[in-house]
Amino acid sequence: MKKLTLILSAMLVLACAKPQPQAFHVIPMPADVTVSEGAFCVKGAAVRVDENLDELSEKAVGRFIAALETATGTKTKTGDKGFVFQLNPNLAAEQYAININADGAVVEASALNGFVYACETLKQMLPAAIYGDKKAKADWVLPYVSILDQPRFDYRGMHLDPCRHFWTIDETKKYLDVMTAYKLNRFHWHLTEDQGWRMEVKKYPKLTEIGAWRNGTVIKKDWDSNDGIRYGGFYTQEEMKEIVQYAAERGITVIPEIDLPGHMVAALAAYPELGCTGGPYEVWTRWGVSEQILCAGNEKIYTFLEDVFTELMDIFPSEYIHIGGDECFPDDKALPWDSCPKCAALMKKLGIKKGPEAKHYLQNYVTARVQKFLNDNGRKIIGWDEILDGDLAEGATVMSWRGTKGGIKAAAKGFDVVMTPTDYSYFDYYQSQERDKEPFGIGGYLPLEKVYSYEPYEGMVAGSESHILGVQSNMWTEYIATPEHLEYMLMPRMCATAETQWCAAGTKDYERFKASLDHTFEMMDAMGVNYSLDYKGLIGLDRQPARTPEELELYLKDNPRVW
Repeated sequence: MKKLTLILSAMLVLACAKPQPQAFHVIPMPADVTVSEGAFCVKGAAVRVDENLDELSEKAVGRFIAALETATGTKTKTGDKGFVFQLNPNLAAEQYAININADGAVVEASALNGFVYACETLKQMLPAAIYGDKKAKADWVLPYVSILDQPRFDYRGMHLDPCRHFWTIDETKKYLDVMTAYKLNRFHWHLTEDQGWRMEVKKYPKLTEIGAWRNGTVIKKDWDSNDGIRYGGFYTQEEMKEIVQYAAERGITVIPEIDLPGHMVAALAAYPELGCTGGPYEVWTRWGVSEQILCAGNEKIYTFLEDVFTELMDIFPSEYIHIGGDECFPDDKALPWDSCPKCAALMKKLGIKKGPEAKHYLQNYVTARVQKFLNDNGRKIIGWDEILDGDLAEGATVMSWRGTKGGIKAAAKGFDVVMTPTDYSYFDYYQSQERDKEPFGIGGYLPLEKVYSYEPYEGMVAGSESHILGVQSNMWTEYIATPEHLEYMLMPRMCATAETQWCAAGTKDYERFKASLDHTFEMMDAMGVNYSLDYKGLIGLDRQPARTPEELELYLKDNPRVW
């Protein structure tokens, strides 16, 4: 037995002979890092896990160990002088510490999120094959390093729209996996739209029998066209619970959105009595915003909304529930509220005077009714910045999307804010000016460098910065129909958002960030995730060479960008 032990020890030494740790390419960059000379061999290393860790933290550590064993092809063993995962109650909930030296790797955190982030940092310091599902030949060592890390913002979000185009449970989990790798902790799930209702509501089965399906889809921006293909889908309550659990195990809170009172045509198609005209309505087959919205003067809509939110709260334990509130009045017109006797009677009862602002005060009433119901059930509302128009009730949180002005105004008034301005955070925008080489898109132009340049406190009223809860980027999917395209629009721009969300003000470095992206792409290759190389001058899904500056000038002259 002693001879066998010596042989195994010798084999382990040979397995780690002369390997060198890779360069430090962790995204988002940790707050405090000191790298020293030396390397710790992780192949077949011992592992000890503090018995005081909670179940989910143990699972997070277990996922790391399983990935390590798969990638190295060698089982770990229980013992000291290797990985030690230790509970440290003196650290904040999302803080973690890593110390690696000749004695091994000591990882400390006080809660699930800290252990999740520590494990992701460990994985990023290793060869990218650890993100794959098979054994790989590589230098399986970690550098001697000391890290003490924590995020700048508590809210670090990414949004996904499954209404314009539907994403399966497995595709959604893959999206969450990418978020996990870069330490995001809020998944904003946009579940209702004019073009499709995606949440099963047992009390209202027609929402998914009728509202989840549209009779075709507009072709590009030919607004009168239709591809003639019935399209849709929805998530059962059990499937949504599965996503909530999957996300929770990775330190991610799912924030569901029921958009109201606008963006509701799919619901109106199922239950036309909830609209001002009584219908008939059809689930929208084109993009854009319908003027048909819930009838604010009809008491039935409040019963409907309370019933929907009651079922939703049984699925989603999140503190926040997103109620939308955006784009209720296309072209600033309040059709059909302006011509609805029930809405007119309610405005008279509430003392709302006729005029261009009346619609906002009526929307405030709808928002306040929903807010009170959710508050009474221990929840808080968050809504797009239009909810700030008129007179918003205390305690609401504003998601600033129409630039930064809404967020600045809301914070100055004492409302909490999540910043998600279109100019920096809308990932459905083109990544290159060479649109002929890009997959067809909604418009705009948001290259990687601009995403990275965002500073959430810029323009803030002094003293109001504490109301900025964090930052989110959004993925609207009118023109994104495949996982390959979705991932191309997501990566690496989400990495840029992650650094804004995590790194302390003034510590970001775009050149350092770009130098780390090749390792990110190796990680994505191992995960089977697509990504864009537009910033390198390789444009589109097929990565065509970019035009020269002179060629680009001529192209833009002949093809001026309207939006």
